Amino acid sequence: MTFDRRTTLVHEGLAALDLQGLVAADRYLAPTPRQVSAAAAPLRRHPAGDAEQESRLLFGERFDVLLEKDDHAFGQARRDGYVGWVPVEALSAPILQPTHWVRVLRTWGFSRPDIKTRPVGLFSLGALISVEAVEGRFSRSARGGWFITDHLAPVGLGYESDWAGVAERFLGAPYLWGGRESLGLDCSGLVQIALTACGMACPRDTDMQARIGASVARDDLRRGDLVFWKGHVAIMLDAARMVHANAHHMAVAIEPLDGAIARIEAAGSGPPSAFRRPGLTG
Repeated sequence: MTFDRRTTLVHEGLAALDLQGLVAADRYLAPTPRQVSAAAAPLRRHPAGDAEQESRLLFGERFDVLLEKDDHAFGQARRDGYVGWVPVEALSAPILQPTHWVRVLRTWGFSRPDIKTRPVGLFSLGALISVEAVEGRFSRSARGGWFITDHLAPVGLGYESDWAGVAERFLGAPYLWGGRESLGLDCSGLVQIALTACGMACPRDTDMQARIGASVARDDLRRGDLVFWKGHVAIMLDAARMVHANAHHMAVAIEPLDGAIARIEAAGSGPPSAFRRPGLTG
């Protein structure tokens, strides 16, 4: 039986217990729940600090650990199912139930409920916060310090309705392979964060995202539709313009669709492979 290594918790003969009977392995173990306690943490393909970053986990996200090696933990991100290696120092226990999420592009956590005190981290849109106290305009997280309460929304509430608008907030943010935060992100990371901010589950990579929603014709494109190439995705702002994180500009940029099609095809990546509308079925 074949499986997608990106979303299957198996490594060198060891697999997650719930894969027994589905994936061949020498041993099956129940993963140990951990939680990201750094503002953000790299998820790498191999357990080394210079290994390829395939994704990036945000503060408060859960990561189920199967094994540890060379100061890295191999496991699976609970939010999107992505599998890889995360630095052990970026993970904590026990699991704290998130009560809020960061709803602004980025916000500081402070050591005390005062904007003049030491900042303890810069947290990005989508980070998950466990609020345990409120003082004035601040909310205290069990980990992460004090946050401006207006920058948070209760879990399950406060979702955006326009993912194209969310993506536009990242305009100028630097391109970073595997990134999914305001300080650096790739094309599929931008789409995932934008849709998640609107309360929609979204997988991590472009080939996975090309299966969400329903197919639409190019002549029917409108705001919020997704345009796919092999290994790339963009979000339409209207029938003619798109926003995307891309390695050509090395940033999140707005570009005419026709110009992008011509440029990408000239670079050898071919024409668009799909046009999709999130939220539709069929």
